[in-house]
Amino acid sequence: MAKEEKSVSKRGYKIMLIALKVIPMLLALCSMLNILFDFFGIDSFILSFIGGMSLLPLAFLYIVAYVFQFCIYHRMFLHYILANNLLTYADYFFGLHVSDRILFMVHVFVVGLSLFFILYFYRKEKCCRR
Repeated sequence: MAKEEKSVSKRGYKIMLIALKVIPMLLALCSMLNILFDFFGIDSFILSFIGGMSLLPLAFLYIVAYVFQFCIYHRMFLHYILANNLLTYADYFFGLHVSDRILFMVHVFVVGLSLFFILYFYRKEKCCRR
């Protein structure tokens, strides 16, 4: 009986680790799609409801990423979400006096910069394993 409980907890632990590694990627994708839909005027209520992110769950994901020693590649998705949220909060609370097009271009720049670093660290990690 004890061996069966131990295997269940190992399985649960593995499932949790996989989920914690995949969730930042899914949230980053939802955030990127949400910005794209908002720019084109498409109502993305469902997307924001599913993939919307406040700062407290993001802080939890950061803590988990450091506790389980995820590589920088996985944390880059969290950095992207944080940069995106801070930019959105700054526009919402302080009212950045730029057009929607300029704000969209800034978001696209953040996406491009994040993807560059994500690919860089991913490639660096793959090269170091050999």
